[in-house]
Amino acid sequence: MKEPNRVDEYVGIRLRRMRRLTGYSQTKLAELLGITFQQIQKYEKGVNRISASRLQHIANIFQVPVSHFFEGAPVISTPATDTAPEAPPPEVADLLATRDGIRLAKAFASIRNFKTRRRIVALTEAMGDAEEASEAEPGRATAAGSGCD
Repeated sequence: MKEPNRVDEYVGIRLRRMRRLTGYSQTKLAELLGITFQQIQKYEKGVNRISASRLQHIANIFQVPVSHFFEGAPVISTPATDTAPEAPPPEVADLLATRDGIRLAKAFASIRNFKTRRRIVALTEAMGDAEEASEAEPGRATAAGSGCD
């Protein structure tokens, strides 16, 4: 079987992220496009290329420019510059695979003020550091073991 093109894979990844962020199922998006959910799966894996007209239709559904699907895509002009898109760290990918992670990403994305965003990042980093420090102390109960959920 032929290997998927890196740009097709990248566009598929962006499609899957946008679909999840907007709450669309593969079936619902397929219905809006007049295709099967299996075709959406193939697009998201980069196995099948998305035609220009179909990509325009998808962009209209999500109310984003077509260029959204190519932002950060690998450049494939020569073998020397052919690089895969940088994958997010596993903990980020795991977070975005959860409902809470998607809710958090949506809420954070809706914040337009740069200083507010930086403060939220600093706060969550401090909370994570404090949690790690308390878990590292011998004899201390962790959140999971203390009944705090």
